[in-house]
Amino acid sequence: MMTSLAIDDRLLKEAQSAGRHRSKRETVTMALKEYISHRKQVEIMELFGTIDYDANYDYKKARNKPRITFN
Repeated sequence: MMTSLAIDDRLLKEAQSAGRHRSKRETVTMALKEYISHRKQVEIMELFGTIDYDANYDYKKARNKPRITFN
């Protein structure tokens, strides 16, 4: 999909240099991927302290259970 954007040339050149990207397209693509990754991390961090857990759960016992295999 072709899109025209008005991007600050100074910022784009700085990002391209910092990331050692060969093209503007590669620079913008990587910036978007990093932005998405960062936002997902923020969403996960916001979950801390909101999920209840079972204090009696024995993770060592569960670790030794036979694994289910699908044939």
